[in-house]
Amino acid sequence: MGFIRILAARLKVIAVINIIGTYECKADAKGRVMFPAALKKQLEKIIGEGFVIKRSVFNQCLEIHPMNEWNEVVRQVNQLNRFMKKNNDFIRSYMAGLKVVELDGSGRFLIPKDLLSFAGLEKEIVLSSSVSMIEIWDKNRYESSVSETLKDFGNLAEDVMGKQPINKPDGIS
Repeated sequence: MGFIRILAARLKVIAVINIIGTYECKADAKGRVMFPAALKKQLEKIIGEGFVIKRSVFNQCLEIHPMNEWNEVVRQVNQLNRFMKKNNDFIRSYMAGLKVVELDGSGRFLIPKDLLSFAGLEKEIVLSSSVSMIEIWDKNRYESSVSETLKDFGNLAEDVMGKQPINKPDGIS
């Protein structure tokens, strides 16, 4: 019985993260950004573990992954067969430029210069939730991207979500 208690104490329970909200922020000249209070509250149980910040694969923005979520991504990437060149090329490119970031004593995080440059970030930025991660956008680029997507959002929603199985007993999705 004692062994089970010790084992249970060592196992971390990974909660599903569902980050909510879009926040307009300002970056200072050094690339420091105040982490919004609403995000701190949502992530209070894991904020001390730190985050990974990286380039987005599909957009000119950055992604912040809570460390426990990032570990899950790495677990998936590690399942790729490294004896295939395209897998190694993907891993190298996907992992390039990653940085671990933490909040400082003032509640700010630092966006490294190379990542600021990649995303074209200046003073006005947007932190936008994306389920289990946060995207960091230049404010104007974010507004343009959202505006463009909204033009045909109904069709996009149908293409992406329309083929999903209905898991509710009442058939309403």
